[in-house]
Amino acid sequence: MLFDSHVAVLLDQTVSLVNTLTDGEARGRPYTAPRGAQLPEAIDAAVSRHAASLPRDIGPEQARYMVETAARMREVFQAVQDGELDVAARAVNALLRDTSARPRLDRAAGEAWQVHFHGANDSFVAGCSAGCATALALVVGGGLAGRLGVCRADRCDRVYVDTSRNAARQFCSTACQNRMKAAAFRARKG
Repeated sequence: MLFDSHVAVLLDQTVSLVNTLTDGEARGRPYTAPRGAQLPEAIDAAVSRHAASLPRDIGPEQARYMVETAARMREVFQAVQDGELDVAARAVNALLRDTSARPRLDRAAGEAWQVHFHGANDSFVAGCSAGCATALALVVGGGLAGRLGVCRADRCDRVYVDTSRNAARQFCSTACQNRMKAAAFRARKG
């Protein structure tokens, strides 16, 4: 296993937040991130499949904070893609500082101790941001920065974490991979 299960969940959450909350291109089309009243629901949907443990009460100010954090996390992926590990490390350090990430052990009644990267009384967005920042720190600082990527398909800038055995992933999805294979096939036949 490349990442332990807790870090893997946090990395999935990071990718989901970055891809949901940042404008750009997705699968060959322009992508506009949700705005205004749509944000709390979009944030909840982006993290709901990743088992975030904090209660979610996302108001407009917290939603804006999460959008800003997602943009800053995107910078880490882009810096790694560009081979700028010093830039990525500085961006991660700023995220760690600004999210007040700090490890602690917590336990719910009847459950095992678990490491969390936020305070017991932090808001959902503070805890989520701290966890994502810490996961990025573990990847960049653990020699696995090359596992962070930005889709290399034409007209797509969605991010991903490469969990393949041979570290050969280049696309955010099989849709983008298939799009590029089809384009290459048409170019050879043309």
